[in-house]
Amino acid sequence: MDQPPPSSSKTEILDAPLHTLGFEIDELSAHKVFRSLPRYFKPFKVLHGGVLALIAEALVGLGAHTASRFHRVAGIHLSISHLKSAQEGDFVVAEATPINIGKSIQVWEVQLSICDPSKPEIKTVISSSRVTALCILQPVPESAADAAQNLKKHAKL
Repeated sequence: MDQPPPSSSKTEILDAPLHTLGFEIDELSAHKVFRSLPRYFKPFKVLHGGVLALIAEALVGLGAHTASRFHRVAGIHLSISHLKSAQEGDFVVAEATPINIGKSIQVWEVQLSICDPSKPEIKTVISSSRVTALCILQPVPESAADAAQNLKKHAKL
């Protein structure tokens, strides 16, 4: 259960930090980013709040980059509320949805929940966040040009 995802996973290609944490991309589009975390984290056998913030910003980065037609984006504000804890062994899912997709600014809401994998429609929200992304940055540097190509390959466009 604690084994990392296969090295050829799309999560590893698209977001190395989330791959390292064990996340798996389930859905990626300009209107929704959905991921699942089938294993737990342990400082005190609960999911660390800083990890929740990292997950929220990473999901929005992928969604905003896709929604902006692959322009370079950066998170400029993150507000997060930790509502409940995820315990060791809980199945965690995260969903990011845009509230507003403007030409220069996007605002996304991210909810992380725990659920039984056999009943994914029944969720208990553990964290709610709002992330604002700036989308009018200079073009993606050549050293990171493959990022957009990888997103195009795995996103529902």
